[in-house]
Amino acid sequence: MALRLRIPTLINSWKLIGVRNTSGEIGSGAGKGGGAGGAVREAGGSFGKREAAQEEEYFRRLQSAQLKELKDHLQDEVKHHEIAIKEHQEAILRHKKKMEKIQKMQEKGSGSDSDK
Repeated sequence: MALRLRIPTLINSWKLIGVRNTSGEIGSGAGKGGGAGGAVREAGGSFGKREAAQEEEYFRRLQSAQLKELKDHLQDEVKHHEIAIKEHQEAILRHKKKMEKIQKMQEKGSGSDSDK
């Protein structure tokens, strides 16, 4: 029952968001797509547009820095796993050599038993 009451409210909210985003130019003043982002943006005009442009630039730089950090982290992960692979391959070779030694010892031991 509570869900039925919320659905129309959500639909109306989405309609308002769509209207708000499509009306006017960013930074052109309150109620024209610029929103109430402070006194400068509310006034609109070239200062409002400049502030909106600076805000967009800030978020682009932030996103770029986050992507670089993610890329660096992934590169570190790859290096870590490559080192682990190398260590595991070396361990496999050591164990294979031990198994060969054991096999040779068994062959020598069984060969001397058959001579008796």
